[in-house]
Amino acid sequence: MSRRVVITGLGPVSSVGIGAEDFGAALREGRSGISPISSFDASGFPHRMAGEVPDFDPGTMVRSLSPDEWGRTSLFAAAAGRLAVEDSGLDPAVLARSRAGSSIGTTSGESQVVEQLTAQWVDGGLSSLRPDLVRQAPASRLAVAVNRELGLTGEAMTLSTACSASNYALGYAYDQIAMGDADYMIAGGADSVCRWAHAGFYRLGALTEHACSPFDANRSGILTGEGGAALFLETLESAESRGAHVYAEVLGYGLNCDANHMVAPDADSIAECMRRAHRNAGIDASQVDYICAHGTGTPANDAVESRAVLDVFGDTPPPISSIKSMLGHTMGAASGFGAIASALGIDQGFMPPTTNHTTPDPDLVGIDPVPNKARIARLDVVQNNGFAFGGNNAITILGRVA
Repeated sequence: MSRRVVITGLGPVSSVGIGAEDFGAALREGRSGISPISSFDASGFPHRMAGEVPDFDPGTMVRSLSPDEWGRTSLFAAAAGRLAVEDSGLDPAVLARSRAGSSIGTTSGESQVVEQLTAQWVDGGLSSLRPDLVRQAPASRLAVAVNRELGLTGEAMTLSTACSASNYALGYAYDQIAMGDADYMIAGGADSVCRWAHAGFYRLGALTEHACSPFDANRSGILTGEGGAALFLETLESAESRGAHVYAEVLGYGLNCDANHMVAPDADSIAECMRRAHRNAGIDASQVDYICAHGTGTPANDAVESRAVLDVFGDTPPPISSIKSMLGHTMGAASGFGAIASALGIDQGFMPPTTNHTTPDPDLVGIDPVPNKARIARLDVVQNNGFAFGGNNAITILGRVA
């Protein structure tokens, strides 16, 4: 028998704010987390901006892990998980004795560690690799870091479906609890700004220079970003029995992979993913009050996402905004931050804005991107989009507990 699954803790570690309160305030303000890149020497690149988290100090956020033994991305995941548990109000000792685990999405895993190892290999050969860095390299350590930080003994699942990975992770965690295989799960994603991702997106022609402006007529691409996003999940019965604050209910999700093209999204496939998510959540498209967009800010992605939305919702779809305009594209963490924004929107009654919006795109008729200012609204059902290279689409549906 399926159990109802709710979100009772949020753990954002982002360029616009750390912790649920600061992150929510940043979304309502339309705060920008974009700054000149400092994590690597970007002087050779024509474009040098990104959504880094310069104030991230893992030593002040994790209690069990030794930061020297873990890469930046694992520490993002562990810190976000710790924040989500603290926000839930559940005693960590109780959590550690329970059937609990984590599922964490990522695109590049320990990308900064891999870069360091690559440089050592090029300079001094394979024998020059530092063993401590080699131990930090596997991407599977992201979820392991969360479990070790919190003393969890359940599953530690790292999913690497690129930029939709957090939605995959949230769907997996939802299934674990709904089907009775776990009582508590931490779901989300993490990634770090790195040179090779920055170079790759630049060479693709997908990187903008200063500001990401999704759904704008003059949009010109993404800015890379980083951070850790975690959501604490438990059953509705559990949350009610301990008097926990419930941000939102996970109603369901949809997944598909069209493998149509390595980088070009497919509107028909995305529309089908939306319909799958609606069926799984037991809702009709007309019930969706707001869409937290994938919204990368590239001309192709926003046009394809808009066509899919119009196909599913008709000529007057619900408002759709992109928080990537503020955070940058946090890759595997992106739909995790979207899920946090969606939960906060349901709980606090607002839609995050699409910032940097100056010129409506005449080709996106019917699309309301919530330009530049957050909008007060009662949200009962929210759709959170996540799409990735290779046609890996994942959409989660959150709702107000009724």
